[in-house]
Amino acid sequence: MHNRQNVAQSLPVPSLWGIDAEIAGKPIVRGTITINSLSGSTLTGTANFRGNPIPIQGTWDENSQSIRFDSPYASFAGQLMIYDDAGINVRHLVLSGKFLMKPPSLQAGESGSWIATTDTVLTGPPINTGVIPPVGVFLTSDLLYNTGRRNSRGFFR
Repeated sequence: MHNRQNVAQSLPVPSLWGIDAEIAGKPIVRGTITINSLSGSTLTGTANFRGNPIPIQGTWDENSQSIRFDSPYASFAGQLMIYDDAGINVRHLVLSGKFLMKPPSLQAGESGSWIATTDTVLTGPPINTGVIPPVGVFLTSDLLYNTGRRNSRGFFR
């Protein structure tokens, strides 16, 4: 039996993520994902693409840093990457992967890629500082902050 208080969870809960999804290089939907709870490896939350939150549920594997979740219209799978910017004391979290549309969606059977981002205050030593985040980080952070203004490092704040 292990004490859950000693287990560091890299997926922040609760958290709000900006998400962008595309099929064949064409954007199909942008919005937000909210991860409301994580109990063991089971996660629940909502996706909001067109103004109405819809439920999502899935799993998080801390060891492999992988996520899987389903909405009523699509199944998503992805990996977590972390980028720390000690200069502005921010940890950028990036989930990205593939999705498959399912009935009753009109695009059932089509697949594509997605990227979702959020950030938190950097509270410990930086763990990944040498890599520049993918361009999707800039787009999805704009969805979260909706300011259109970037800080000196190019991140929307």
